[in-house]
Amino acid sequence: MRLKSNTIFITGGGSGIGRGLAEAFHKLGNKVIIAGRRRGHLDAVVAANPGMAALELDIADPASINRTAKKLIKEHPDVNVLINNAGIMQPDRAAGKMDDALLLATIDTNLIGPIRMTSALIEHLKAKDSAVVAYTSSVLGFVPLALTAVYSSTKAALHSYALSQRFMLRDTKVRVLEIVPPWVRTELMNSEEAEQAMPLNQFIAEAIGVLGTDANEIVVAAAKTLRDNAGPTEHGFVDAFNAQMLSLFREPQAVAGIGQMATSIEPEIQSGV
Repeated sequence: MRLKSNTIFITGGGSGIGRGLAEAFHKLGNKVIIAGRRRGHLDAVVAANPGMAALELDIADPASINRTAKKLIKEHPDVNVLINNAGIMQPDRAAGKMDDALLLATIDTNLIGPIRMTSALIEHLKAKDSAVVAYTSSVLGFVPLALTAVYSSTKAALHSYALSQRFMLRDTKVRVLEIVPPWVRTELMNSEEAEQAMPLNQFIAEAIGVLGTDANEIVVAAAKTLRDNAGPTEHGFVDAFNAQMLSLFREPQAVAGIGQMATSIEPEIQSGV
């Protein structure tokens, strides 16, 4: 995608990967508008980046999506890039009774929300040059983490949707991209201090480099092994991956901030943008 001279709308831009992308694009000279539920987080990002703008948005609420889309187009008619980044990640109980509120919140936020947001802006984007719709999925969409089965499933579904939408928009001005992060040091699952996770600034720098190419999938080096796993041997790979991760989660000192999840895996423990 073009890295400069865009007007970029990023959901979940108040923290984590969303904020990292917003600040990187801002430094490159783009007009950046961030959106999210937490006004305080949005205000902090805008204050730290003069010239950036913010809109409140609840990605799980269709009325909020429609309202925000109309306001965005009215106030920033040149918007030509949408980055669907907002998401939540919660431990769940695939081996037992699933918490229904957790289930619906995760699907609404991670899958239905991005589809609705894109739907609300797609006709506008079709009329713009160098238009882009990007989705932040995850390597867990290719190799699911059993402790977060619903989250992993939403990311797999988002990948599938991006493939279909890319095909359907093949004769338009709109490119459909998928950003595929590995484990990154963000608020999700209290991973800011996790040594095994990729530093956020390193991920952003590498991702921006790949975004500047013709790639449809933005896969940094640390994500390639998991992204490329799909195939006839994937079941053994997934089992081995989850056995390794479960052993980490059983040793709180090995993964700073996530040890509590290892032993309790309570649905109410959550973090998102």
